[in-house]
Amino acid sequence: MKRAIFPGSFDPITLGHCDIINRGVALFDEVIVAIGENSAKKYMFSIEERKGFIETTFKNDPKIKVMTYSGLTTDLCKEIEADFILRGLRNPADFEFEKAIAHTNLKVGEIETIFLLSSIETSFISSSIVREIIHYKGSYENLVPAAVKTNFL
Repeated sequence: MKRAIFPGSFDPITLGHCDIINRGVALFDEVIVAIGENSAKKYMFSIEERKGFIETTFKNDPKIKVMTYSGLTTDLCKEIEADFILRGLRNPADFEFEKAIAHTNLKVGEIETIFLLSSIETSFISSSIVREIIHYKGSYENLVPAAVKTNFL
């Protein structure tokens, strides 16, 4: 079985994330959305809310699983027998940042990273932009899946 994890904070999950996950399912037998917990980071949504958003969004796709974790992503890969890390790239800055992490993960954990370019329709979306729009009560609905939208109704 070809299993990949798609790690991130998903605070909140965006349509850009959904695009990468849906396209990843075509490449792998299973995609595990792995929500990382960093105690030094302040989140807008609790880890339970973030997990709920993702589970609701992908509830009808048995090839997509959702879990939370803390620690090294390479350790999680070994623990759940995932051979690949899936990452999305929006721009050249993402590439430079992700390339260093991918090389490190390969060197220390022997885990290969697969990059997918963001679609044209979602390449401008980031969770930090969405959080800012939500904070100032702007219109964010066309940037996130329905599960996130219903959180504020």
